[in-house]
Amino acid sequence: MLPCVTTGPSNPGDPHGRAAEDPAPAGEDLAALLTRLLEEAGGKSQKDLADASGVKHPTLNHWIKRTRGTSRIPPESLRAIGSVFRGWGVEVTPRELFEAAGRPVPGQADEERERRLLDIYRQLPTKAQRALIQSAEAMLAAARVSH
Repeated sequence: MLPCVTTGPSNPGDPHGRAAEDPAPAGEDLAALLTRLLEEAGGKSQKDLADASGVKHPTLNHWIKRTRGTSRIPPESLRAIGSVFRGWGVEVTPRELFEAAGRPVPGQADEERERRLLDIYRQLPTKAQRALIQSAEAMLAAARVSH
């Protein structure tokens, strides 16, 4: 594993030279991880990864250059990137990607739990549905902070 990267380069739009995002978690940050995985993929480019994962190339490039924060990357994008790498024969776990992005690692998807939650949601009146969504968003925000 590469040494810990604690900050990205300065954010070009910030006159105080602050990093584009908070300090990276222990281990590789997302930029270092993606760079290493692309090297391991042998001959694959950022454009190849962007096209295969459905992430826009300029967005992926910003993550790798550390000019855009990673705290709002959709979980689906991180999962898609991991799937592409694994399809190319490069080993990477969802946990590695989420931790490198400084994001809480989502629990395993369980179709039965998801179905049950959706069934409950559909049975609630509109006001209670909104309250459930607000509660879920608050739990997600708390998980991000505690990560």
